[in-house]
Amino acid sequence: MWLSLPIWVIGTAALSPVVSGRLRPLRFAWVVFVYVTCEALLLVVMFGLWLASGFGWRLRTPYFQGIHYDLVQGTMWVFFLEARRVLRLRIETEGPTPAAHPGRPILVCCRHAGPGDSFVLIHTLMAWYDREPRVVLKNTLSWDPAIDVLLNRVPARFITPNPEAGVDLERQIGELATGLDADDAFVIFPEGGNFTPRRRQRAIDRLRQLGMERMAQRAEQMIHVLAPRPGGFLAALDAAPDADVVLVAHTGLDHMMTVADVWRELPMDKRIVMRWWQVPRAEIPAGREERIDWLFAWWERIDEWIAENRPAELPTGRS
Repeated sequence: MWLSLPIWVIGTAALSPVVSGRLRPLRFAWVVFVYVTCEALLLVVMFGLWLASGFGWRLRTPYFQGIHYDLVQGTMWVFFLEARRVLRLRIETEGPTPAAHPGRPILVCCRHAGPGDSFVLIHTLMAWYDREPRVVLKNTLSWDPAIDVLLNRVPARFITPNPEAGVDLERQIGELATGLDADDAFVIFPEGGNFTPRRRQRAIDRLRQLGMERMAQRAEQMIHVLAPRPGGFLAALDAAPDADVVLVAHTGLDHMMTVADVWRELPMDKRIVMRWWQVPRAEIPAGREERIDWLFAWWERIDEWIAENRPAELPTGRS
């Protein structure tokens, strides 16, 4: 790609006058170049670390895991710095500071909507909270070579949202959340996937099929989020009894649901707002049903926050 850079610059610059948006093809191509360059360099550096660890023998030790977390933080810093400059993207964070969780691990529950929101979340956790994240994420992200190699060297778990029979996701999530340190953050997306109106309706229908009519009615009142799937979150709570809970809402990218949406919105010139809430462990109910009700209540609060803060011209989540 770098050898052919002059061709890309000439081609995208020639397309820019006939495509809406200021230099959209050129700016988009540059962000892709930066991402692929970061990915290629990461793979080379991680190959060197594999050799240095004794052909992978010591990769899982705290020393080498710390190096990999530093790689993630540095790479994201470079990529987000350039992406924000080129795409004129602003990320604003509201909520508790890192001092709100001194010496305690945290369980981070985030809504899932829009392209790259998980990257923004992890970048914020590492840069603002100074945490080492343990992430539960969809197995489709393992198609990315650098993500696949990296997250198989640090505590993380690729899962299938609708697994085959016999796959115990709650057990896997509980194992990942076990033994959290004071500088750890366990990250989970209880909705199980990016928000779309169709997925929202499927989540409501699923609750009704399970005979949970009251929860289905509550889910129908939430316009901007999917009904949360509590199993993984409850497993993490049980596995990390000392952890506080942090809930995260964001808006600004949630209306971009397809590749066509992303292209249409570039150059982005967007403002992403992230809202964080801290809940001390002592305030979380002990019983399973009470915890499910607590999680739904928080998701209703997140839905209200999104309604108040998302750009007024965007459509709602009703299908």
